[in-house]
Amino acid sequence: MLNVPSQSFPAAGSQQRVAPTGQSRNKVALKPGHSLLDWIRLTKSGRDLTGLRGRLIEVTEEELKKHNTRNDCWTCIRGMVYNVSAYMDFHPGGEEELMRAAGIDSTDLFDQVHRWVNYESMLKECLVGRMAVKPNPALQGSVNSLGNRKQFNGTVNIVVHTKRKIPSAGCAVVDLQDDILQVEMLLGKMSYLLYWRLSSEVQGRVDVQTAHSVGKVQVCLHKSVKDKWTKVGQPLEHHDTFIQCKDRELFYRECVLVSKTDITHDTQVLRLQLPPGSYMQVPVGRHVYLKTSLQGTDVVKPYTPVDQKLIPPSQCSAEMGSDLHLMIKIYPDGLLTSHLANLPIGSSLSVGGPEGSFTMRILRDVTHLYMLAAGTGFTPMARLIRLALQDLTSIRKTKLMFFNRQERDILWCSQLDELCSKEERFEVEYVLSEPTDSWEGRRGRIDACMLQNFLERPEDSKCLVCVCGPTGFTELAVQLVRQLDFSEEEIQIFQG
Repeated sequence: MLNVPSQSFPAAGSQQRVAPTGQSRNKVALKPGHSLLDWIRLTKSGRDLTGLRGRLIEVTEEELKKHNTRNDCWTCIRGMVYNVSAYMDFHPGGEEELMRAAGIDSTDLFDQVHRWVNYESMLKECLVGRMAVKPNPALQGSVNSLGNRKQFNGTVNIVVHTKRKIPSAGCAVVDLQDDILQVEMLLGKMSYLLYWRLSSEVQGRVDVQTAHSVGKVQVCLHKSVKDKWTKVGQPLEHHDTFIQCKDRELFYRECVLVSKTDITHDTQVLRLQLPPGSYMQVPVGRHVYLKTSLQGTDVVKPYTPVDQKLIPPSQCSAEMGSDLHLMIKIYPDGLLTSHLANLPIGSSLSVGGPEGSFTMRILRDVTHLYMLAAGTGFTPMARLIRLALQDLTSIRKTKLMFFNRQERDILWCSQLDELCSKEERFEVEYVLSEPTDSWEGRRGRIDACMLQNFLERPEDSKCLVCVCGPTGFTELAVQLVRQLDFSEEEIQIFQG
């Protein structure tokens, strides 16, 4: 059996895919001829974007520091050095933002704003080489793998004890590809990884069971031949390591599009089926990445999974681990979403993750949970609502203020109304910016007066205000919440 190393978690206050509270990505208007597609054309033009005529070199820290000007700008992301001089005019954040990364290791800066961007594909023609640094020694595991399995006839069972109660959404991500097995435990901000080349051949499926109250996860492998194993397998790099989730490399697996369900006139829920050897429990507040190749270039975008329904029956819950449900708004001019809209059933999509920094610790002792969502900014709130109502008895009131343009844009409206009628701890209020004359609910856009009435702060309460939506909405909402004397620790941003 495996015991996850102990770790003292930092104080709560993190956000999903964002920098410190309220900090968001600034975009600038790009010059004509400098769109993403124009950049793709440039990278395929044969132009030397590195200045090294195709050579890859090893770059010292001293050499990296020399390349820190507008026309000679190198930066390092995760140990790889890129010459981004040619990308200056194509960068959506503008030259000033990109120059912050000049001549330095910009991994942390990159992760703060757009960790989801597939920079390896976008900048592959800008690759200078690898940083000449010594790799950090792997963390030492506390358990020898020889004793980490139980064998019963045709199966091998790997048991992991997390030393903490596991939330109902689960924490296990398992991937079996040929003879390579990865088992990852997502524990708050931390990731514990087991990584083997298996001793003997197994069938291409895995079974996973979670004992939530005692913090135990059991992974069952099915042997192809019923022989006795003397060990699980050969440990691979990063095996038995316990590091921050943000420092763990993304792993992609090929999923199959099983169905599309229309939610509104422009929003669908895509159901993706994981391969038989994969099992994914996505913690509440975390996201996954969809990746596909368009015009010869990988396009990647993050999406927050939802359950099949707002409050699904237990047998259909996200804990099942074999399917993902993604609620996606289709934009006619969107590079990825227009592709997804036309993607036939049975097609493959690469799914990476899960990832994100939202943790259950943020909800500790919260009595009043408030959610401000605009459009598909509702997606991280959907599972949060379920969590609050089903698992967190300390939360006395959960309230959602949901902003949309028109009534037809409200996602899962009937389910929200039904839940409101059945659950006295839940309230929902809709606000429309372009309502019809027959609309009887709130009208307009988010403002201070609206929030002052919505964000109650009863005596002896602990409040958390969650915000998600387009950048402009999020920035204004956070500003207004702060003006009502809510602290940084009481504001949770999910970037839409």
